[in-house]
Amino acid sequence: MEVAKRADRKVSADTGAESSPRGPVCSLRHFACEQNLLSRPDGSASFLQGDTSVLAGVYGPAEVKVSKEIFNKATLEVILRPKIGLPGVAEKSRERLTRNTCEAVVLGALHPRTSITVVLQVVSDAGSLLACCLNAACMALVDAGVPMRALFCGVSCALDADGNLVLDPTTKQEKEARAVLTFALDSVEQKLLMSTTKGLYSDAELQQCLAAAQAASQHIFRFYRESLQRRYSKS
Repeated sequence: MEVAKRADRKVSADTGAESSPRGPVCSLRHFACEQNLLSRPDGSASFLQGDTSVLAGVYGPAEVKVSKEIFNKATLEVILRPKIGLPGVAEKSRERLTRNTCEAVVLGALHPRTSITVVLQVVSDAGSLLACCLNAACMALVDAGVPMRALFCGVSCALDADGNLVLDPTTKQEKEARAVLTFALDSVEQKLLMSTTKGLYSDAELQQCLAAAQAASQHIFRFYRESLQRRYSKS
């Protein structure tokens, strides 16, 4: 609990419409989100974290191919398209992690024998790409009206050579880091839905990063609420 409280005090996020300079090391970059950008998908969202930007589109629930049909729930697919070139191993890994996270919260049993497809287009990558993909996917699913038991968000952490924790790292910080950890958390109890790690770290550092991510997720979910309130506000 003490680690979580310390992390919560350090975490800050700017949820305004205008960009702002990055604050302390344990801080989140500027957020921006716009929904219902595309006409063809059932739901869409553009999510910006600092200079990292991802555009997401959700199709469905719709008719599914017989070969992919699941009799008791919806078939959920995630397609990640890089900014340049064809998808590689890294994109396939992010697709799998994003799909696993979405399957943990989407109430697919309400739409059996259907297909829900999430298409993610990387617009720019300046670090913490997987976390941005998760956030864009969540907001697009909300825009499409897909039933979910909770919202979810992604938070990335980096540990430098001295063991200092950096939230929402940039590409440069990720390259210089000893370890990079990304967590997906739900909005109800900040429970861990998915995690992926790269590099060397101790058990204590893992718990420290998770506590910091849980504290940071509260700011992201607050940004979600404010963004949706602005969109659906009658004023």
